[in-house]
Amino acid sequence: MSVNVLYHTRATATGGRDGRAVTEDGSLDVKLTTPKELGGGGGAGNNPEQLFAAGYSACFIGAMKFVASQGGPKVPADTSVTADVGIGPRSEGGFGITVALQISLPGLPHAEAQALAEKAHQVCPYSNATRNNVDVKLNIV
Repeated sequence: MSVNVLYHTRATATGGRDGRAVTEDGSLDVKLTTPKELGGGGGAGNNPEQLFAAGYSACFIGAMKFVASQGGPKVPADTSVTADVGIGPRSEGGFGITVALQISLPGLPHAEAQALAEKAHQVCPYSNATRNNVDVKLNIV
């Protein structure tokens, strides 16, 4: 599969889960901390799962807007997506993640909202990146 890259960015992490991540342009500079549930100290900072959840949520709204621009129902201005991301040991070894997207499309009938979300799931880059590796649940709320 080839990708016609229209945008490129770069970030560098140092120190692993208890370090720092910075984009090359400096617009994002986050302190990283390991959650207590994963053996870390917790505390001030973010972890990769939080960053993934924020990115997936925002990107999925963008995918729904793209689908709407192709003739789908209009995405309400007060739309929100909450990504619930989990991490833990896999039965096959190593670690894995889980994702459930809570999709709120106020005023849109449930069937239209479900169809829009399913079409967006086919075009969203995060959905495509996780397909056949992470079970992503779509929940219309």
